[in-house]
This record gives sequence, C-alpha cells and structure tokens, in this order.
Amino acid sequence: MAFTSSSHYLDVEWMEYAYECTRKDGAVGVDGQTAEEYAVDLRHNLTDLIDRLKSGRYRAPPLRRHYIDKAGGGKRGLVIPSFEDKVAQRAIVMLLEPIFEQDFRDCSFGYRPGRNAHQALQVLRSGIMERRGYWVVEVDVQKFFDSIPRTTLRDSIARRVTDGVVRRLIDKWLHAGVLESGQVHYPDAGTPQGSVISPILSNVVLHHVIDEWFTQQVQPRLHGSSTLVRKIALRARSRRSINSAG
Repeated sequence: MAFTSSSHYLDVEWMEYAYECTRKDGAVGVDGQTAEEYAVDLRHNLTDLIDRLKSGRYRAPPLRRHYIDKAGGGKRGLVIPSFEDKVAQRAIVMLLEPIFEQDFRDCSFGYRPGRNAHQALQVLRSGIMERRGYWVVEVDVQKFFDSIPRTTLRDSIARRVTDGVVRRLIDKWLHAGVLESGQVHYPDAGTPQGSVISPILSNVVLHHVIDEWFTQQVQPRLHGSSTLVRKIALRARSRRSINSAG
C-alpha cells in the first residue's frame, strides 16, 4: 500500500517536535544560523517553514562540506545542512520511518530506531555458536551514500510513498549543491552523507537491493543471517556453497 497524503501531518506541533530533535545539533550550515537564533521567533519560523514545504516554495540550501578522519586513515567527506534544513528533513524522516519500518527485515540493523551494532553482533555470534564450522564473509559496499543511483532510490520510495510534497522535497535534497572551497558542486548520484534524511533513504534502497535479494534468494541456500549497516554477512558450510550463490 502506498501513502498518498502523509504530508498533512506537517503542522506546528509536528514541526516543534522536529525542532526539539534537532536543536542540540551544534554544527552550523552555510548560513551560520544556530538553533538558538532560529528559536527567537520559533513559532513564526516553523509556520512559515510549513507553508513553504507544502506549497513547493521551499528551496534546499547548499550543504557545507566537512571532513573527518577515518579510523583506517584518510578523510571522510560529510555535509552539514543549515539548521532549518535539518528541521525540515527531520520532519520528513518522522513521516517516513513508521511507513518503512513496517517493511524492513529483521536482518537490518543500521540507522534504525531501537537497533544497533551490538544487537547485530549478537545475532552473528549466536549464529556462529549454534552452527559450528560456518564461514563468515564480510562484503563492504564502498562509498554507498555517494553512489546510490537516484532512479533506484526514487523507485524504491515510490513503492510506499506517492505524496507529491514528500517526494518533491526528497528530490530537492538530493539535488542540493555542496559548498566546498568556495565553490558549489552538484553531484549527479547518491544522497549526501551527513544529511538528516540520508540514513532512512539509504535503508530504503538497501532493503530492496540487498535485504530482499539476500533473504529471498541467498538465505534459502546459504542460511545467511544479517545485514550490518552497509554490509551483509553470509554464512555457509563451505567455500563451494558460497561460490555457488552467485
């Protein structure tokens, strides 16, 4: 079933909760606005934001590029949205999560409410202990956020959400420019890593592209167990059975 009018939930009370979920995020975007500054006239700002979101007048501002050190060396590029953009994205995440959480499989743990890496590791540990002699294969989807095909993402969203307001907003966030070294760039693939909306979007794609394939085609033959954040773990009785999975 597809949801056609979920955006009607976007009222002041909804947006106030989105603000509360966002206000402690201290990283500022390209406009330099803080949560405290936005809260000076909060109700007016949120009412105006709702009007722009629903009318189509909302424009996704550029994202500020920021680099952090990776555990294995090198740098990871993240983006920082403006504060109001974070609030808007959080409001849409609050709409999407109840819809897609009904679909997501038990093998999925990353970026989901009430689920974490420790639980995923416990599932792997239990499986290994109960089925001695299994192989564990770790598969890493490299640069996943940066390389998601946007057509695949849109199609995956459209299976459950046909609300024009929500889908237009997602498109605007996907096409928002990224400000780096004084220049604004417009990536033609992926969803910005660091945006509030990106984790739920990535999980929607992973659900259709990996989780369903894994549970419907691989698991019946290899008894695979779990999807970890952006990784899948396959367990098999032998190398031959792993190879035969295609």
